Amino acid sequence: MVAAAVVLPPCSTLPDTLLGLDDSKRLTPGQRTSLAEAIQRESLACGIALADVTEIDRLNIRRATLLAMSRAVKALRSTTLATPVSPAFILIDGRDLPEELPCPARAVIHGDQISASIAAASILAKTHRDRIMLELASRYPGYGWERNAGYPTGEHLRALATLGVTPEHRRTYGPVARIIAEAS
Repeated sequence: MVAAAVVLPPCSTLPDTLLGLDDSKRLTPGQRTSLAEAIQRESLACGIALADVTEIDRLNIRRATLLAMSRAVKALRSTTLATPVSPAFILIDGRDLPEELPCPARAVIHGDQISASIAAASILAKTHRDRIMLELASRYPGYGWERNAGYPTGEHLRALATLGVTPEHRRTYGPVARIIAEAS
């Protein structure tokens, strides 16, 4: 699980390179990559954080997502000075707020379609996740991670059945749990 946090300059001074900010799912991979580079260059601060597969299994996907969000806020660093940044107010994409935030916050359903800073964070998180998926595809060929972005496609489920479970698979995910149970 990858989450990101971004502090943008005020909308009135937003650089032209950031004018295409949108929900990351609405952008092409090339647009996301270009925007991610611009976000890291032009934003006031960025932070990217993870919740790993063991945390997802222990906590569940929702709570692990909130943990990653909280970590991303804690990871905020000035893009020019590389010093920690403490935001005054946080907008979170979704219904729920992480428990440990350093300031007031508001959850915004479909926030990546409404808020430029949430859209920017979504783009950073997705491009970071895509790089991780490419690394996993290289380390564990045959699962189609370079194409499925971690979602359980038919190709991936067939690979699980034939190639087995890797350390990167969630043990609590139904198809993985069944394979492990059958092997015991």
